[in-house]
Amino acid sequence: MNFISVNDERLLELKKALAAREERQLSPLAARSKDGMRRIEEEREGHRLPFATDTDRVLHSRSYTRYIDKTQVFYLVRNDHITHRVLHVQLVSKIARTVGRFLSLNEDLIEAIALGHDIGHPPFGHDGEKLLAELCREHDLPSFQHNLQSVVFLENIEKRGRGLNLTLQVLDGIMCHDGEIHQRQLEPSRSKTFADFEREFAAKEQDHRRELLPMTLEGCVVRLADTIAYIGRDIEDAIELGMIEREEIPPACAEVLGNSNGSMVYRLVTDLIASNTTADRGIVNDRIAFSPQIAGALHDLKQFNYQRIYLNPLIKQGIELIGNCYRTMFTRYLDDLAGNRQESPIFKDFLAQLAPRYRARSAEAAVVRDFIAGMTDDYFLRQAADCGCPVPKIRQTLRG
Repeated sequence: MNFISVNDERLLELKKALAAREERQLSPLAARSKDGMRRIEEEREGHRLPFATDTDRVLHSRSYTRYIDKTQVFYLVRNDHITHRVLHVQLVSKIARTVGRFLSLNEDLIEAIALGHDIGHPPFGHDGEKLLAELCREHDLPSFQHNLQSVVFLENIEKRGRGLNLTLQVLDGIMCHDGEIHQRQLEPSRSKTFADFEREFAAKEQDHRRELLPMTLEGCVVRLADTIAYIGRDIEDAIELGMIEREEIPPACAEVLGNSNGSMVYRLVTDLIASNTTADRGIVNDRIAFSPQIAGALHDLKQFNYQRIYLNPLIKQGIELIGNCYRTMFTRYLDDLAGNRQESPIFKDFLAQLAPRYRARSAEAAVVRDFIAGMTDDYFLRQAADCGCPVPKIRQTLRG
């Protein structure tokens, strides 16, 4: 037996040992890596467990790389201390893995879901999502939703259109995340198959208000961690930009959760752990929940954020120009596809990276949607300028 095969054999033994350790240490309610389901069975048996493999596939994807210049909440502001999408997903991952560790859940699955959950976000955050949703409806596509677009990128666009062949548990957690909905408690919808996943995807396409529940407790943890990661961080960013003062945080919320991001994260995470575990069993029930007091304070703090931050006209400056750019670019790229203009960025920077079967199976409006959704903010502005659109200027301050 040669050196390489000896080492392969040893690595596979270590993989078996890791799987055995999962059986000993994880809660009976946790997802097991051995149960990871893929659409396509893979011949090569690597030394990593399936969910750890998925984490690496997400990390090394082209879509993940573009997180670096995607808006979280505040756009068109030059401030190096403002949260971008790449930091947000890292914070979600860290918070969710901390909770998962204390609940004896599968941290590999948590990490893969957390790092992939926002890959489908278009340029300029939720405002960009609304603009793209309107354009999709006008062109007979389902209303754009970033969680569904994340699945599209990971399954239909990465690897030249072959997709990453991620496990069902990871894809489901990504599709079912929704940090915007306020919930005190989440209970997993177990025993899903890929057929169930496809039905839920199609139903969500038709009704964006339809609530989907993750099939694993790990997916539920990521969904709650999404809120924990942004609620206080957005307040800190707003304070940094002079939108609000710390003293304006509602006193009742501050009394329960504190008045800084650090205290909010600590108290929310501590509550999830204390409310759902015993000392020797990990998670005690097949659900994850905040305590009533913490859930109430979090609900009120979300309302404060919406009123004072997310709907604040200060952060909407430039959105009309951005909307015009979205519309002009959508029309331009549709024309470029119809005219087979190979010099267009939609050919050079997008379709050239994909196998021909991607375009063959996609409506032209869907190709344009996918191209624009994958853009970073900076690339979007460059392409908009090339299309002759007036583009908003980057500001030094929101009040400038």
